Amino acid sequence: MPILLPRSLLSWLPLCVAGWALCAVSAGALAQAGGNQTFSGIYTCIDAQGRRLTSDRPIMECIDREQRELGRSGTVRRVIPPVQTGAEREAQQAREREAALERERALDALRRDQALLARYPDKAAHEAGRQQALAQTQITLNAAEQRIAELTAQRKTLDDELEFYRNDPSRTPVRLRRSVEDNEREMRTQRSAIVNQQEERKRIHARFDEEARRLQPLWQAAAAGSPPAAADH
Repeated sequence: MPILLPRSLLSWLPLCVAGWALCAVSAGALAQAGGNQTFSGIYTCIDAQGRRLTSDRPIMECIDREQRELGRSGTVRRVIPPVQTGAEREAQQAREREAALERERALDALRRDQALLARYPDKAAHEAGRQQALAQTQITLNAAEQRIAELTAQRKTLDDELEFYRNDPSRTPVRLRRSVEDNEREMRTQRSAIVNQQEERKRIHARFDEEARRLQPLWQAAAAGSPPAAADH
């Protein structure tokens, strides 16, 4: 059975319904407005005049200096570095290139040391390598010294023959003159070879001494079971 309401009460019903609808619409709008509002942060910096500036967006007056973005609680969200000039960017890029080259040089040094350690795993192997390198030069030295002895004997024979023409050198045969010149030229060559090999022996000793300096900490690390590291160069 339908419920019958008094006529006076029915006259107020549309107003109540409209009020409820208005309240609902207003609440939704406030909720939507509150949801759309987002806190983007506060930017702060100290400008060139020493003034502290604050804004809700990055501050143009501080483009050449550090800025800080703060959160709701005042904590620092991030630090914005200054915008670099062209010269500053070039300097920064140069530093980065140099750092990259330094890292590459360190890696190359490590690879060289590892290869050196693989070739000479201990001091005995390294000393054997030194003696082997020196032995090659000694072979050349011995050959040059033997040839000089032969040339010295040959020159004595030539000098004895030249003695015959001492009173009149113009009568010296062309063959004899050429033989003397050839002897002198080859003697110079062999003496130069001896000097070169003596210098080479010095270089060999210097190279192996430097290698021993680099290898010493690598041998110690290998004996201790540690991974090899690049020695100081």
